[in-house]
Amino acid sequence: MCRVFAGQDPEGYRQINRSIRIDGHSTSIQLEATFWTLLDEIAESQGLTTPKFISTLYDEAIEINGQIPNFASMLRTTCALYLRGHRPAAQQQAALKREAA
Repeated sequence: MCRVFAGQDPEGYRQINRSIRIDGHSTSIQLEATFWTLLDEIAESQGLTTPKFISTLYDEAIEINGQIPNFASMLRTTCALYLRGHRPAAQQQAALKREAA
């Protein structure tokens, strides 16, 4: 039963650091390769670059919650929500594309 998970390609859980500008500050985020691939896919679906998507997500989360105790964990759970089918409505996607232009 666990062979599907245990036999996965180690490349998928290799740690990757990316430098991204968030709220005017350059920061480094370390995630597994699989999560970066998913974040790239999510950003593309929104018509955004991955850095712009992450920066927008950060800004909106701060606005809603006031703080983010662990941003890397939030990015991972964002990927999980995406895989579970949670997607912004078409209107939200169009607004994001307009803002990015």
